[in-house]
Amino acid sequence: MRSFPPLPDVRGSPAPDDLLDGHLWLLELIDGTGLRFSMDESGLLRFGGPETTYAGPEAVPIALRPAVGRVRERFDREALRGAVDDPEGVVFFGVATHHRGTDYDWDRLPPFLGTDVWIGPREETETGAFRPPDAAAAIFEGIGLGAVNAFEREVNGRDFDPETYAIPGSAWRDGPAAGVVVRNKRGGRGKVLAAGAATGAGERPREGDSDVPPLDDPEAIAAAYATEERIERVVDDLDRRKAGATVDAVADGVVEAVARETPVRFGAGGERADPDRVRAAVVERVRVVVDGR
Repeated sequence: MRSFPPLPDVRGSPAPDDLLDGHLWLLELIDGTGLRFSMDESGLLRFGGPETTYAGPEAVPIALRPAVGRVRERFDREALRGAVDDPEGVVFFGVATHHRGTDYDWDRLPPFLGTDVWIGPREETETGAFRPPDAAAAIFEGIGLGAVNAFEREVNGRDFDPETYAIPGSAWRDGPAAGVVVRNKRGGRGKVLAAGAATGAGERPREGDSDVPPLDDPEAIAAAYATEERIERVVDDLDRRKAGATVDAVADGVVEAVARETPVRFGAGGERADPDRVRAAVVERVRVVVDGR
């Protein structure tokens, strides 16, 4: 699967060659984890992160599973087959939105937002290429997925100074964006980070942080984050998708929501919460809500 294109920081260092020539698109930089996927001949979607591909659903990190679920639910396979001669040569790139230091309005922010589309060669004499930002946005719309939002389009590169550029307010939170992605139509790209942005840092929560329960106490994590509002939201989503709002399904959804929306990190190791123990603590809270509906 094609790798993510590099995205160098252009503030405080020379911009990549020719990036600021011509006209630019300025896109919101979303604080999350890169997610890429492609479709094989049978229609099966295969997913990968920034540095690996996932063998199956269980291999996807919990915080990224809502993004994978969104893509699987909405991806229009027939639209892709009708648009290109070789669907297997297309790789889609985007960001799985989850808490990495920036607190978004999680109810509004989609679990996945598209950023790039790579279309491979159709003939042996051709080479593949990333599509320009406007074309990529149209492709994502055509297959049923959203793309990152643009702050400005067709900005003359001579009028853009990354050193003095003021980061706009985010479309997905009450506050500034984590940064801005600068793109031109020849494939050039870079980023301008907001001052103090945690983008890409993947900071682990520390016990004793005022907003993070002790990671060795699943009951405390469940009490803090498996709220009735969050449980009801998962139930409503399952009902909307006619997926069956059983206690087990809702508990799985709540753990995924906690992984996506809160500072808690799941996995092995002393600085990460055990997902199975947290799920066990969540189940009884879910049962009370589900049985009471």
